[in-house]
Amino acid sequence: MAEDNATSKAAGSGTGPGVNSARVDSWAFAVRLFKTRSAATAACRAGHVRVNGERVKAAQALHVGDEVRIRSAGFDRIVVVTRLVLKRVGAPVAAECLVDLTPPPPPRETVALVAVRDRGAGRPTKRERRELDKLRAIDD
Repeated sequence: MAEDNATSKAAGSGTGPGVNSARVDSWAFAVRLFKTRSAATAACRAGHVRVNGERVKAAQALHVGDEVRIRSAGFDRIVVVTRLVLKRVGAPVAAECLVDLTPPPPPRETVALVAVRDRGAGRPTKRERRELDKLRAIDD
């Protein structure tokens, strides 16, 4: 009887052996990949979430071992599901629910710096134009 009670508590909390599938948006929110569940749902609707290489809807069933790719800020975040949770959990528990396979971001040196003028500064002066031309000549 104590064993049944423990199983029902685990299933009720949204974790444990009783859970064998979960919605993609709900799981992504629960393991803190998104700040809100509605943001997770919107990302699924926009096609930014892929499970095992295929675009999915928010209600798609997710299983242990599935690879989830989330497109965010121009980069893909790649995670593999190791445990299913239905309710939002703390950061230490969330880290146990996935394996992060995301490659490290490119180093900052490879990103070219672009000269930006302050908004409303008007047209560049002759001196500023010459400096811009020198800068562009270096890049060519």
